[in-house]
Amino acid sequence: MPRAPVGSAEPGGSALERGYARGRAKDEAARAALEPLRAGERPTAVTVGAVAAGVFALANLVALVADWDAAPASGDDRGAAIAGSLLVTGLLCVVAYGMWKARYWAVLGMQTLLGITLIISSLALVTATSAWAAVLLVAILCAAGALFWFLVKAMARIQMPERPGRR
Repeated sequence: MPRAPVGSAEPGGSALERGYARGRAKDEAARAALEPLRAGERPTAVTVGAVAAGVFALANLVALVADWDAAPASGDDRGAAIAGSLLVTGLLCVVAYGMWKARYWAVLGMQTLLGITLIISSLALVTATSAWAAVLLVAILCAAGALFWFLVKAMARIQMPERPGRR
């Protein structure tokens, strides 16, 4: 008996083919359930991300002005530390502004920053030297992971074109 081509969803197809067909059906149902953003609408997760980026930019700037540094540097290292801090503050400001305007590129940038935060915090958790450090890192992981998760659906809604016939 000839086999059906890969990707066909015939009733007699293999379990793998039926699985792919079910996956495609679930994807299509998820896309159909998404509602495009209305003019001026911003998903809650994007608002939370914009506020968080703005708060962290402000905190970074305050730390710079107050001359607070976890690892004090001297000489040329101090100049590099200031430049790095200003670069991060500027990046956070751009991301916060873009997310406030519900721009896809800004949400993608925030997810990149959250992903980096998740990786660094996970690695730091492995070497945590106190219970307080472990609790703080777990809190960071939970907050960053939750925001990352909720931004995924928000990104789909932001990039979704308006449906035909909805004008």
